[in-house]
Amino acid sequence: MSFSIPGLRAHLAHLWHTHPHGRWTILGILTGVIAGLGASAFFVLIEAASVVIVRMGAGFDLPGAAGEELFHVPVGPWRPWVVLAALVAVAGLTAFLVRRFLRHMPPGGTDGTDTLIHTFHHREGRLDLRIPLVRVSTAILTIAAGGSAGREGPMSLLGAGCAAWLADRLGLSPKERRLLLLVGAAGGLGAIFRAPLGGALTAVEVVYREDFEARALVPSILSSVTAYSVFAAFFGIEPIFLVPELRFTTMAELPLYAVLGLVCAGAGMGYVRFFRWVKVRIFGEVAQRFGPGASMALGATAMGLLAMAFPALAGAGYGYLQQAIQGRLDTVALLLLALGKTLATSMVLGSGLSGGMFAPALLVGGMVGGVVGRVAQDLAPALVTHPEAYVLVGMAAFFVGIARAPVGPLVMVCELTRGYGLLAPLMLASAVSLAACRRTFLYDHQVDDKFASPAHVDETVLNVLERLRVGDSVTLRPVAFLHEGAGFREMTDLMVHSTDRVFPVLGEDGRVCGAVTLHDVRSVLFEDVLCPLVVARDILRPCPTVTLDDDLSSALLRFVESDLPQLPVVDAESGQIVGLLDRADVFRAYARGIARLRGDVPA
Repeated sequence: MSFSIPGLRAHLAHLWHTHPHGRWTILGILTGVIAGLGASAFFVLIEAASVVIVRMGAGFDLPGAAGEELFHVPVGPWRPWVVLAALVAVAGLTAFLVRRFLRHMPPGGTDGTDTLIHTFHHREGRLDLRIPLVRVSTAILTIAAGGSAGREGPMSLLGAGCAAWLADRLGLSPKERRLLLLVGAAGGLGAIFRAPLGGALTAVEVVYREDFEARALVPSILSSVTAYSVFAAFFGIEPIFLVPELRFTTMAELPLYAVLGLVCAGAGMGYVRFFRWVKVRIFGEVAQRFGPGASMALGATAMGLLAMAFPALAGAGYGYLQQAIQGRLDTVALLLLALGKTLATSMVLGSGLSGGMFAPALLVGGMVGGVVGRVAQDLAPALVTHPEAYVLVGMAAFFVGIARAPVGPLVMVCELTRGYGLLAPLMLASAVSLAACRRTFLYDHQVDDKFASPAHVDETVLNVLERLRVGDSVTLRPVAFLHEGAGFREMTDLMVHSTDRVFPVLGEDGRVCGAVTLHDVRSVLFEDVLCPLVVARDILRPCPTVTLDDDLSSALLRFVESDLPQLPVVDAESGQIVGLLDRADVFRAYARGIARLRGDVPA
């Protein structure tokens, strides 16, 4: 079988234009390749810059996760002030770039993931390429300089930026742009965390609190797997964390994991509330009074001083999470790391510096889980033989609760650690945490479901109205109408004695040929010479009709086209008027349809 580039191009073109699934297969794979290359460059730049600034420059000998140590260089002399100086310099650069290029950009929310969510819901998937370029480049510097921030926010934004650029080149529709935005984010997450399934699931469910974008799932999986494959081609397939063999063996331990879910929910609520308080009450007021640059400088200074006093709080902290998974941290160290990381992350991201929330939340959740595991072992040593298992479960339960994403983070933790033996405790603790955190959410721009999303408002309205018929929403009754030759006095007398606002005009064949409204009559009411000469034919306007079998979606479009408050309902065979459909009838029918879909009223 011969192979030729023109033949392949022709085959791809055929798939693109004739098969929707083939089209999204191509888009998913292409987006994944771009996102995988972007993630590879992102990873190398962070690791290289971190080695130069934190390890060689400041002399911090921070532990690394088993699968994350890319460069092995000796530790430099102890100069902790380098981290402070580097963070302040990054804050100045970030403030300059934001002021220069992102002055009129939409609000970023919590982090890059929140920017992605806002773009999906409110901007038809249109993402100015300057946003990911500025935010990703400054996130690299922030994390490399020792800032307590994660990679998932910048990487989801970078993947979305690649997808938005591709959508511009291909001229995709707004609906396709929004879906491709999630496909790009899935590729970025799947690659940087080496978790292809978890990355795809997280991308499609993080935009909602109680829903997920099902149409983006298959292309997101294709993109995530492709991006992961590209990333693995450079750095191998080893997971980020080296995890001992941990398995759930006794049902008697399940109540303890349920307790862990409650503890993670409480810790998550405190984490989010403290972050928002710091962001709004401290850095928000500083930014309002002195500008965003002052806020970022204050956050960088606070983070730098924290890192100088407690080097363990610098960076993403995956190395300490690795130690917790291996059971090498005691209860006090676990608790201090959870509290310190909450404070450090609030200083960095609350001040407006770039980075993601996922990695710090994983660390805090893991440390909380470790504390619960240690305490449980002290109370029931025969039952709890592996307290480090609680670290893994805590990682998932904590983030699931605050991110309102029930499946993706859970699967991602399994892939991060290759720890599938704890799936049942993971599911239980995550479900408990999710239920307890119903009023807590990390991302500002998340919406409850598709019904609350501006991205789906047209689809929701049309989908509901297409199922409803005019005959189910209109009351059949005699309708006041006019003939073409009706005089002005006849028109005014009819309007005075009727509550209708639209009066159909019938032609010689007895069918509707237009309509007269109160506004039409008012326009000639004070023309003393003209009034006696005016007949209905002279002032009628076009008036579409509907039949009893028409759906309300079609009726709504006719209301929009005619700008009439009422439309004549006619018999499909005879053309005779049998009633008037009011615009309010359509809105009431839509409200009832939505209530039935939500289960508020019986079908």
